[in-house]
Amino acid sequence: MPMSGVKVLDLSRVLAGPWAGQILADLGAEVIKVERPLSGDDTRHWGPPYLANDAGQETEQSAYYLCANRGKQSVCIDMTTPEGQAQIRQLAADSDVLIENFKVGGAAKYGLDYQSLAKINPRLVYCSITGFGQTGPYADRPGYDFLVQAMGGLMSVTGEPDASGEQVGGGPQKAGVALTDIMTGLYATIGIQAALSERLHSGQGQQVDLALLDVTVATLANQASNYLVGGQIPQRLGNAHPNIVPYQSFVVADGHCIVAVGNDQQFARFVDVLGLPELAEEECYRSNVQRVLNRDRLIPKLQRAMLERPRDEWLALFEQVQVPAGPINNIDEVFENPQIKAREMVVEMEHPESSALKLVANPIKFSRTPIRYSRPPPRLGEHSDTVLSALSSINKTQS
Repeated sequence: MPMSGVKVLDLSRVLAGPWAGQILADLGAEVIKVERPLSGDDTRHWGPPYLANDAGQETEQSAYYLCANRGKQSVCIDMTTPEGQAQIRQLAADSDVLIENFKVGGAAKYGLDYQSLAKINPRLVYCSITGFGQTGPYADRPGYDFLVQAMGGLMSVTGEPDASGEQVGGGPQKAGVALTDIMTGLYATIGIQAALSERLHSGQGQQVDLALLDVTVATLANQASNYLVGGQIPQRLGNAHPNIVPYQSFVVADGHCIVAVGNDQQFARFVDVLGLPELAEEECYRSNVQRVLNRDRLIPKLQRAMLERPRDEWLALFEQVQVPAGPINNIDEVFENPQIKAREMVVEMEHPESSALKLVANPIKFSRTPIRYSRPPPRLGEHSDTVLSALSSINKTQS
């Protein structure tokens, strides 16, 4: 597999760090997850729901924990003790990568910071994930996904717009998943892989510093650029797009659907299906620039037409003329979608407490080295004896 032979020591918990560790495990790395004795990763207790065993009884494996810890070994170590610290140092000495999400300075209290571990393993790639990074005036603050979605501007562009100075639609909204944590896990994975690649030339490891706030700002993408380049402060537009029109949801006869018109040719085909072909010839709607400037006049006309047919009828008509459109699926509809099934986006694994654990698959598809799912998310301390006895054997051999 692509990362076979890479050893990862995962000291992180909750989501951003564990997400990075799971990706590396999916790619073939050996990942050892260090957890607190008795309680383990916080997310083990973030339920319900919890996994049911083959007898239908609820286990201690929360759905939240299961989503981010596939492919790892779980080892319980009390790092507040000298013995635990020594064990982690031994594991780090034999690792290529370490992932941690302590508060700034937290790892140093135990002698497990980058500077300390680099002395015993100069090749170590040490990835630190915090709310605000290792530097700056906010470095000592704790950071959480929800908080940082707000501080980083993401919530200011998510949700329904204000009307006449009054809030409608609930005002600013966070994303429906912990998107900042997920994106930070992805950036952490990229940073780790880049540092491993650089190590091939230098022979040296380094610290990779990831901040939830930095990642949130980076992923504002076109909205950030709208401000930096155009001087425009982006506002909430609900399901509409700031730079493309029409690119939004519409109410139809039996619910809602999405239309994503990306160019002028698609717009002409779209309004032709609606029975409004003349709109594509009007100067104020002919180009996307004009449609953005005149969206308040255009959208009501399109919306009135969209109410005339049910969703599936519209979608069939749009597909015939290659106008991008789709339904707003519930999660159950997502996993019943034939495309999702064809892409094998659900993986079924045998868990010690359930013979048919279902998880979302990794979306990366390799032509030669496909991802293999051989290790389910571990039970707390499931591999402690194996891993720690191996350390004891090394100590005896060295002595």
